[in-house]
Amino acid sequence: MKRWLILIVAIIAIIAIIGGIKAMQFKTMMAGFASQPEPSATVSSVKIANADWNPTLSAIGSLRAVRGVDLAVESAGLVQSIRFASGQGVAQGTTLVELVNDADRARLVSLNTAKDLAEANFRRAEAQLKEDIISKAETDTARANRDAAVAAVKEQQAQIAKKTLRAPFAGRLGITTISPGQYLNPGDKVVTLQQLDPIHVDFTVPQSALSRLMVGQAVIASAENGVSLTGKVVAVEPVVDTGTRNVKVLATLPNPDGKLLPGMFVKVQASTGAPEQYLTLPATAVTFNPYGETVFVIVDGEVYAKEQADKAAAQAKAENRELPKADPNAPPPPPAVDDKGQRRRVAKQVFITTGAVRGDQVAIVKGLKQGDEVVTSGQLKLKNGLKVLVDNTVVPSNDQSPQPKDE
Repeated sequence: MKRWLILIVAIIAIIAIIGGIKAMQFKTMMAGFASQPEPSATVSSVKIANADWNPTLSAIGSLRAVRGVDLAVESAGLVQSIRFASGQGVAQGTTLVELVNDADRARLVSLNTAKDLAEANFRRAEAQLKEDIISKAETDTARANRDAAVAAVKEQQAQIAKKTLRAPFAGRLGITTISPGQYLNPGDKVVTLQQLDPIHVDFTVPQSALSRLMVGQAVIASAENGVSLTGKVVAVEPVVDTGTRNVKVLATLPNPDGKLLPGMFVKVQASTGAPEQYLTLPATAVTFNPYGETVFVIVDGEVYAKEQADKAAAQAKAENRELPKADPNAPPPPPAVDDKGQRRRVAKQVFITTGAVRGDQVAIVKGLKQGDEVVTSGQLKLKNGLKVLVDNTVVPSNDQSPQPKDE
């Protein structure tokens, strides 16, 4: 019996020794944790402010020449001379191609001779009619012969004119593959001619936007090559496409340098009203999630702790329960001011409602107020209550009309 008692006392002593050792180890570990600096994350930030926004409609458009045509010869024949170079700019009426017309010109000489004879016969007949030498019927016949000869000359002149191709309007020529001596049939394409200044842009808008769009409103067209031109709406289709419920719109853009060409696609923004004020952030500040858009706001650490405590107390009261008692072994809260005298600031996640987007910027409709400091980069490493250090040495782009850089 005495032996069992000694064994039990020994076991209890061993357990007490082990427990004491573990308690000392835990205390030492907690002291080590307390001595470590508070975890933090370095981010960039910006204070949200109001900015002017011009209400716009965005669309994808296609450029089209105001006047553009594939030039072709009207009459068949051999190419005698080519008076232009591919890609050349030409004025209205410039001779481009001449076909062989020697036989036509020779026939014109013959017809002009016949016309002169008919004119002389008519004048002679008029004189004889005044002397009653011939009848009026003979004079009418002479007049008809004169008119027929004049018409034949004009017809031949028109046939010769068909052998010469001229520019119907000023513009830029395309690339041609014809050569002197080549035989052309009527309608064969010779070269394309496009008037590039001004230039049209065709685009469509939803029928719901018709009330905000009218003739004369300004539009900005931006191409992939970095060229942006400003023009205006000149026409709106008076019928809605039943398949897409969109309406076709036509705008005209000045294009003095000819940098935009027919067939190119452009991004179109049409101004639809007076400027409006919106809280504006760089798009990188907003995290888009299936459950809503969020941002991280930088707030004072003590203010955030008080908000969380008040929230916990309100929730406990609503659920008719008591708040848990504070853990006496828990580490003390971090100081409100660091060793450099700076207030401790932490991240707070806020749900927001976004509005329109322009360039690198997004409008904030709900959830923030002017002056709030919002994290613009580094959000992936943040969580509620984490201490943040702001470094704005490098900040995200915040341009309302970003343009590609030439490299």
